[in-house]
Amino acid sequence: MNIAELRKKSSDELQSLLLELAREKFNLRMQQGTGQLSKPSQMKSVRRQIARVKTILTEMEVSKS
Repeated sequence: MNIAELRKKSSDELQSLLLELAREKFNLRMQQGTGQLSKPSQMKSVRRQIARVKTILTEMEVSKS
């Protein structure tokens, strides 16, 4: 999901997406711990997606003030 698509979403949608990404990150961490993670690059992409969502949420918060 790119930045333009994220900026079109509401704050509630972004919060639910953030929760979903956090769960995915947890599942990937568990797979990594047990040696079942097939694509280690998934961890990096999920972390970056989380950062993107948090950045957009912060921008929304600042623009409201």
